[in-house]
Amino acid sequence: MKLNRIKKHITLHPIMTLILLIGLTILFSGFLSLLGVQALQYKINASSLEYSSELLKVESLLSFSGLKYIFSSTVANFVAFTPLSSLIIILIGIGVMEKSGFLKTSLSLFTKKMKKNTVTFLIVFASVVSSFMGDLSYVIMIPISALIFKYGKRNPFIGIIASFAGLTCGSGLSFFITSIDSSLISTTILGAKVLDSSFRFATISFIFIMFVAILLLSIAITTITEKILINKLDKYEIPESDIEELTMTRKEMRGLIFSGIAGLVYIIFFIYQIIPGVPLGGNLLDYSQTFYIDKLFSYNSFFSNGFVFVVTMFFVILGFFYGIGAKTIKNNNDFVNTLGHSLDGIGKALVLIFFASTFISLFRYTNIGPIIVASLTNLITKLQFTGIPLIILLFIVSSVATIFVPSSLNKWVILAPTLIPTFMNAGITPEFTQVIFRFGECATMGLTPLMAYFVIYLAMLDKYNSGEKPVSLFKSLKYQIPYSLICGGILLILLIVWYIIGLPIGINGSSIL
Repeated sequence: MKLNRIKKHITLHPIMTLILLIGLTILFSGFLSLLGVQALQYKINASSLEYSSELLKVESLLSFSGLKYIFSSTVANFVAFTPLSSLIIILIGIGVMEKSGFLKTSLSLFTKKMKKNTVTFLIVFASVVSSFMGDLSYVIMIPISALIFKYGKRNPFIGIIASFAGLTCGSGLSFFITSIDSSLISTTILGAKVLDSSFRFATISFIFIMFVAILLLSIAITTITEKILINKLDKYEIPESDIEELTMTRKEMRGLIFSGIAGLVYIIFFIYQIIPGVPLGGNLLDYSQTFYIDKLFSYNSFFSNGFVFVVTMFFVILGFFYGIGAKTIKNNNDFVNTLGHSLDGIGKALVLIFFASTFISLFRYTNIGPIIVASLTNLITKLQFTGIPLIILLFIVSSVATIFVPSSLNKWVILAPTLIPTFMNAGITPEFTQVIFRFGECATMGLTPLMAYFVIYLAMLDKYNSGEKPVSLFKSLKYQIPYSLICGGILLILLIVWYIIGLPIGINGSSIL
């Protein structure tokens, strides 16, 4: 009886969990390396369209080279960890908006007369469709969603969890081709040309099925949040500072007008700079690329490299001009104080990010993830399934593979060379095969701490945790399980129904050859 009571009071902090995962990764890599675990990865030569193979082996972290990697790269990996810099920069902009009063005024007005379900749906829908921004959507949507619920006098946990569910379950969904899709398409085309040298991929070939999937998941995630999640969370006590109803005065109205005009001017200028071919415009694009989406989001694009800063400056402008109009910012000291407002108490989050970056980099070094994906790929080809069983198999394989290799491109480079010809021989188009793969990713993207931006989710839960116990890593995963199961089921059923009926998945895109 006493032992059970002790267990109930022990909650492992996410930082301690990550330390344990790091230790297990080191030990497990040595054990698998000793067993000689390996797998073949097949590649296609882009010019000759001939196959070659590469033997993937587990890299032991208990070896001399592994230990050298641990001690020599840990600091560098932390400094180069994208979520770290992105979060700090975005929080500067959010801090200005929050400290100046812009967020409290605008979000209170936004949520005051709107139904709770409607607010949740809009946040979830925005999170799902924000995939066009890539991974940067995590550092923007999760903090903002928490504040929307906070100023709507609801538990910020709801916003954090629902937004993360929308971002992860919708990670493979988009109305238009994203930069990730563009990279995947190149790999898909290469695999398809092994059997059909004239194959062409239409950029809007799966817009129909994506539209239906986005709508269904937005409704499903909203329903799960309002009907299941809220009942699992502790009762939220509204802080005294937020209990008082907002009274719109002339100062607040003037602040909103100032910030609205300044924000609009900034947006117009920004949009003009991503329009190609206009006088003095289009300066943020990478003109070495063919597709517009690649010009916008390629690695060499000014837009892509500076997008976090662009968004941060937009937030700063909104907060600053609101503060000027509402007279909450009266001098340069007031403005400087707003810049660091959201960074107060961020120390624990930085430690969390440090151990998360270490865990992810060490796991990648071991090669365990790619070996699992390559083994699953070989399994699909050996089973020789066709039709619906083949669709279900790829969906499951994509879901499982995502837990160990969250990166879409890294998985698809391993899967596509053999799976695209396999599916074409089974009468399934390369476009639909890529959709199956992307939908499978959506089911489990929110269940893997190896996804770099999972740490943002953990950090925000920790920031708004008002209880005595920390939110453990396993509890944060537990919140996402209903979303994963239900959304995964919806997407799989959607794929099967679409395949059976034979509907076009988009313009010039079909499921059956």
